[in-house]
Amino acid sequence: MSVTAKAPTQAKATAKTANAKAGIKDVAQAAGVSVATVSRVLGNGPVSEALRKRVEDAVRATGYRPNLSARRLRSQHSQTIGLIVSDIRNPFFTAVSRAVEDAAYRAGMRVILCNSDENPEREELYLRLMQEERITGLIFAPTSATLGRLDTLDLDFPVVLIDRNAPTGRHDAVVLDNARAAAMLVEHLHDRGYRRIAGLFGNTSTTGAERHEGYRAAMAARGLTPDARFLAPYADAAEEAVVRWMAEPDRPEAFVVSNSLFLMGVVKAAHRLGLAIPDGLAVAGFDNEPWTELVGPGLTVIEQPVQDIGHSAMALLFERLESPDRPSRKLVLGGTCVVRGSTGARTVHAR
Repeated sequence: MSVTAKAPTQAKATAKTANAKAGIKDVAQAAGVSVATVSRVLGNGPVSEALRKRVEDAVRATGYRPNLSARRLRSQHSQTIGLIVSDIRNPFFTAVSRAVEDAAYRAGMRVILCNSDENPEREELYLRLMQEERITGLIFAPTSATLGRLDTLDLDFPVVLIDRNAPTGRHDAVVLDNARAAAMLVEHLHDRGYRRIAGLFGNTSTTGAERHEGYRAAMAARGLTPDARFLAPYADAAEEAVVRWMAEPDRPEAFVVSNSLFLMGVVKAAHRLGLAIPDGLAVAGFDNEPWTELVGPGLTVIEQPVQDIGHSAMALLFERLESPDRPSRKLVLGGTCVVRGSTGARTVHAR
């Protein structure tokens, strides 16, 4: 019996037609993994090298291309991701922005980056810009004011929140376990002998509120009296607040500080007052930036998984574009306490 071989051109055309129909579920089935895992690989998220290779091989075998929802392209949406961060000077957002841009580049997409400066009016302006640019999707770190009305806005693109928690749970989000991270700093300072532990928190976002709640709960659990204050997130505001604070009768022995800008302000205040760290004032805060290793004996900080936050946000956005009607997802990531000399064991000095 003889078999007639299919003409090469016909075989290529058939394969091309089949491959053009391949979706993310086909890739997941070919690789023997979940759709979420495929999304993490496409978003350059955290997976093992062996798993990444398996998914990438399946992408090539199926011919899948993450065109990020053909229906959005047909409705004239661009291959552009919007990214609105609250303060690009904050190294946390700089690192997250880089991770988002890297993942977008791998998917053949552009990124429009806007800095809101924690200003709801600027956020509204940039949201209108995103509408005009007909972006495919938005990654957003909103103020509490904008977050509270996000569900009422007539946006025709999906939104993934970073660093900010949606109270209604209607939007995908990637956040740090803020309450637990702040509690870790209180626990560490308490173990080192500090009792008058003050807290300095931002007043414009859910992040500051969550970190304050973790601080307050950890203080109460140890029979300590919380002493917390809230400021707009600027280094100068923190410096002035700490200078005034340290003039009070029962001044703090240590500070838990909710962001790197406040951390810089507290260090400036200590230098201005002639207080050595940690003998005159112990300091612990958030974000493991290079400069935190170089200040005095080094600053104890919570290190956030900034790469994972950016990559996971892109992965969630890819999933949303592939499955617009799926339930919202919130990824809560853990932080790591990096202990340095700024929280050395408390030394009791006579007054």
